[in-house]
Amino acid sequence: MLRRGLPRVPGGDPWPPADAVAADAFDSFVDQPVSATATAPEVAAEAPAVQAAPAVAAPVAPRAERSETVASPTVALRRGLPRTPGGELWPPADAGARAGVDPVAAQPVPAVSPVDDPEPAPAAEPLVAERVERVEAVVPSGVALRRGLPRRPGGDPWPPADAVATVAAVPTTAPETAPVSSETAVAASEAPAAPVNDISVPLPFQRTVWQGDAPRHGAPDPEPVRHGPFTKGQWAGVVVIGGIALLGAAAMAVFFVRWLLSTTPLQDFLTTYPGEYHLPEGAPVGFPGWLGWQHFFNVFLMVLIIRSGLRIRTEKRPTAFWTPRSGQGKVSLTIWFHQSLDILWLVNGVVFIVLLFATGQWMRVIPTSWEVFPNALSAILQYISLDWPTENGWANYNSVQQIAYFTTIFIAAPLAAATGFRMSGMWPKKAEKLSKAYPIEWARAVHFPVMLYFVVFIAIHVFLVFATGALRNLNHMFAAQGSVDPGVYADNWTGFWFFVASLVVIAAAWIAARPMVLAPIAKLFGTVSSR
Repeated sequence: MLRRGLPRVPGGDPWPPADAVAADAFDSFVDQPVSATATAPEVAAEAPAVQAAPAVAAPVAPRAERSETVASPTVALRRGLPRTPGGELWPPADAGARAGVDPVAAQPVPAVSPVDDPEPAPAAEPLVAERVERVEAVVPSGVALRRGLPRRPGGDPWPPADAVATVAAVPTTAPETAPVSSETAVAASEAPAAPVNDISVPLPFQRTVWQGDAPRHGAPDPEPVRHGPFTKGQWAGVVVIGGIALLGAAAMAVFFVRWLLSTTPLQDFLTTYPGEYHLPEGAPVGFPGWLGWQHFFNVFLMVLIIRSGLRIRTEKRPTAFWTPRSGQGKVSLTIWFHQSLDILWLVNGVVFIVLLFATGQWMRVIPTSWEVFPNALSAILQYISLDWPTENGWANYNSVQQIAYFTTIFIAAPLAAATGFRMSGMWPKKAEKLSKAYPIEWARAVHFPVMLYFVVFIAIHVFLVFATGALRNLNHMFAAQGSVDPGVYADNWTGFWFFVASLVVIAAAWIAARPMVLAPIAKLFGTVSSR
């Protein structure tokens, strides 16, 4: 029995038939006469009728002429693989001498057409004269096929040199059709070949993988938030680097000034101008109680004014608004609070100046001699050299302090009041000539630097209070206690505890300065509304 392989027609039974025997096939093939030539119509007529196939199949090619009919009885055939598992090599060793024909050429080959037969096709008549060989089209139509090994010993390579590939049109589906005749099958095989897709273009594919909740490559980091020209980290680096640079510059300045003061001309200058000059006759000594209270109110209002001013510059969308009873001049609650503090600060300043001139305390803060300038230079050099001048504010300020207090009370404070009034809602809107002479842009350009001056003044003032004798200075300002002798109240903590209490009050007011607390107070003077 022969081993069965793949079917010879699509959808057919495995080939050869189940009852085929090798010896019978040889005997039947040997008995067939060999014709010199055969045409394609004859082959097609001998093939069974089949239906259209769904896959690409090579059309029936004309029979190739056979130069020799049978192998010589004395020539042994080339043996290949066994036909049955574990069997001997095929064909048998004596096949040539016994059969006298080429067993491969003697095998019956059915006609193949580009149609399919759902029913098993009957075996074709054995053709000894010529075999119909099927060549699968693996290259584009019209291209010469690559030649391989010969089909029989001593023969030419297969397929013939003039064989070319033809591709039949392939339907997308395989509908059931009626059997067609052999003439129709041959005509279909001779039809023009369908175009072939360009193999250089990649085949389309269906996507089966998508990015999940945690993709391998995340989104790029968001742009860092900038505060001005730098981010928070960059500002921290600027502060650190700037602080180191300032410390280095300060150290160099200290060494340079100390070297200058060691020279004879500078020593004579310090002897002539020690840093302060004598006050006029009748100048008061010490601080009265009202001055301590005025000092506390001034600090309290100034801190809240700076806080509300910075809030106005950074507030983008106010949450509450205040409208006066007249119904005109609606402003944000923050602006109302800032302007209310300005009014209280101006009232406190007017009272302070009146009492200052009424009690003669003005002589302590207003320069009364041109010697204030060389003494101020002397005091500055002593501060830079870290050999600070001996001072006792209870009796007299040094010239640097006097100039700083004069500038704050009589220059910076009036500038802050005048520019703030120009930007407030109390400025007369109908005064066109006055508004043209005093543009609001000027007021805005001056008002903010004045606020920065107050911040710097407060920082330096507090630093010097603690650096030049904290207990003594706090007793002067908050407890109105002191003496001409600098060491009398050195161990008295009264002024310190007053100072601590004032800080608690200022901190509580800073925290309470928000719409929830300010709205009930603002309603006493107008109408409060939300966005």
